[in-house]
Amino acid sequence: MTQRFAGKRIVVTGAGRGLGFTFAERLAREGASVIIAEIDPVTGAEAEKKLCDAGLVARFVQTDIASEASVAAMAQEAARDSDGIHGLVANAALANNVGGKLHDEISVEVWDRIMAINVRGTWLTVRAIAPLMKNGGSIVTVSSDTIYWGPPRLLHYVTSKSAIVGMTRSLARELGERMIRVNCLLPGLTMGEATKEIPQTRWADYAERTILKRTQQPDDLDGAVAFLLSDDSKFITAQTLAVDGGFSMH
Repeated sequence: MTQRFAGKRIVVTGAGRGLGFTFAERLAREGASVIIAEIDPVTGAEAEKKLCDAGLVARFVQTDIASEASVAAMAQEAARDSDGIHGLVANAALANNVGGKLHDEISVEVWDRIMAINVRGTWLTVRAIAPLMKNGGSIVTVSSDTIYWGPPRLLHYVTSKSAIVGMTRSLARELGERMIRVNCLLPGLTMGEATKEIPQTRWADYAERTILKRTQQPDDLDGAVAFLLSDDSKFITAQTLAVDGGFSMH
């Protein structure tokens, strides 16, 4: 595998499992020193061990992205013994078991929790990491293709992921003066821990409407993340990239 990220340090939030771990592993295999910013101490430590046992460079830093203090501490630790941060994948989000209720059935507490993690957490992470990026850098935020088709019984999640797209565009303008690129990845319905509770009827409907007739896997997405972080996309910023087998068209 090419070593596009040799000598570079990249932070991946929510990298203890699922898509986050897949992204971290891909970047590490391409030479990056990866910071696993994960709230769960068990999965975070396990992810670090898996990567290090494979001869890759990774370090786990326990992080609650909804906490300003926790994110600030993570950023300081991530930059330790380095010449700065070169990339960020703002992947962490609350997605497990969040659906099922109509707009007037969602509690204020649940709504606020989704926004605190998915929206505020992404903003806090970028705010803490961007000042540590030197001589440019690349940030990938993670939204969802649900923003294009608005599934029912998922209003709070879709709203939070729509906010990420707008945030990405504004951040790209603000950080572009420092040659920091900001792009947004929109995964489709992907097989994994975060989607294991989704009803089979939803999977069947998704498969029927997807151009590429198979279930999306986590490793269908890691190439797109690596591309957006690498110099192969050095003149791309403020863009959204849907990776969902053609389920959505934009």
